[in-house]
Parts: sequence; C-alpha cells; structure tokens
Amino acid sequence: MSLLRNALRALPAYLWSGWGAIASLLLLLAAWEWLSVGYGELILPDPRTTANTLARLVAEGGAWPELGTTARRALAGFGAALLLGSVAGIAAGVSMTASMMSRPIMTVLIGTPPVAWLVLAMLWFGTGDGTPVFTVFIACLPVVFVGAMQGARTLDGQLQDMATAYRVPLSMRLTDIYLPHVVSYLFPAWITALGISWKVVVMAELLASSDGVGAALAVSRSHLDTAATLAWISAVVGLLLAVEYLLLEPVKREIERWRVPA
Repeated sequence: MSLLRNALRALPAYLWSGWGAIASLLLLLAAWEWLSVGYGELILPDPRTTANTLARLVAEGGAWPELGTTARRALAGFGAALLLGSVAGIAAGVSMTASMMSRPIMTVLIGTPPVAWLVLAMLWFGTGDGTPVFTVFIACLPVVFVGAMQGARTLDGQLQDMATAYRVPLSMRLTDIYLPHVVSYLFPAWITALGISWKVVVMAELLASSDGVGAALAVSRSHLDTAATLAWISAVVGLLLAVEYLLLEPVKREIERWRVPA
C-alpha cells in the first residue's frame, strides 16, 4: 500500500517529466506527415487518415477483442520469461558453475531466429494460444536471463564484506544492497523483452493464428488496405507504450529513488 501511495504522489511529477517522450512522438508524427505527402495515400496514409481508420475499427467493435487477444498472449509469454529468466539469471550470476553451463544454452536461444521457434511451435501447439505464447517466451527468455545474471555477478564485493562486518540484517541487505543493484540491470532487460514480445506475438499471429492483431494485419494486407494496416500497427505500438510508461516506468522510478541525490 505504501508503494502505491508513493507512486500516486509522484504521478504528477512523472507525467510532467514525460515532455521529452511526447516531443519525440510529435516529431515522429511530423516526419510521418511529411513522408505521406511525398509518397501519397496509397503507399503511406497520413496520421489523420490512420487515426480515423483506427477510430472506425474501434466504433465497429472489432479493435478491442483483437487487441485484447494480442495483449493477453504477449503478456503471458513475457510474464513467463520475466519470472523464469529473472530467477534463473540471478542463480547463474551467484554460481559460476551455473553461469558457465547456461552460457551455451543462452547463445543457442539468442542465435535461433524467432521464426524458427514459431515453425516448431506450430508443429507442437497448432494454431491456438500456445504457439504465439511459446514463441514470445522463448524470444524474451535469454534477454531477461542475461540482464539478471549480469546484475547478480556485478554486485560490489567490498560492499557485501562491509555489510557482513557490520552485521547488517539479511532483510536490509536484500532491500538496500542487493535488490537495487540487480533491479538496475533487470529493468532495462524487462523493457527490451517487452518490446520484443509485442513484435514477436504479432508475427506469430500473422503466420499461425486466426485472431489477434497479426491476423487482422493479414486481412488488411490481402485487401491492400494500407490505412488499416497502419491503424493496427499504431494500436499495438500505443498499447506497448501504455504498458511501458504507465506500468513499468513508474515502478522503476519508485524502486530506484535511491539514485536521486538528496
């Protein structure tokens, strides 16, 4: 509860600090508008046309079910990768033997293209939720694992020795020494994995599912409807930004308050 209260108190300052992100998005929209003038509506519809198409899809009731399906699959695979990758990565960072044993496995996972895992998942799980969820999980796992392992391996040994010498309680070591350091490595890995999960789930749905945003993109492609394609892409990106900046980023700022100078 205290974490929630602190997050709510910090919300106005957090929203004000987002002007840089808003400015970059406005620049992106300006570049999009400029390119649409040069290439024409058939190749690249302007932002207003795309927004109107997205509003029409929402009004017709077809947008939210597809977005909900995609978000559910992406977050399921991402959540599983976050949990297993964080725990296994920290364990590998603490144990040198586990680190050496896991290194070739992570190299194989990182080096195998997601589309290859997608083909295997289609053979194993068919066209249901299992295929996109598994593909997201296997694509995000090594990113989270490496971040957690690096966070655990780079703990300051002298700081740990000092805590032992002064007999600092274990609970205080976890909350004031170990957790802040590991989280500083984990959060960038989580945010990267979150972006990967959205890209991979749409690709998996495009090739292996009959519902979700990926399937909707396949339909718009077959109809040569560029405006609808951009509308679906904008909706997915907007949902990703909402999850990152409204969920992960405030939690990250609250946990990393110790970085702010007094």
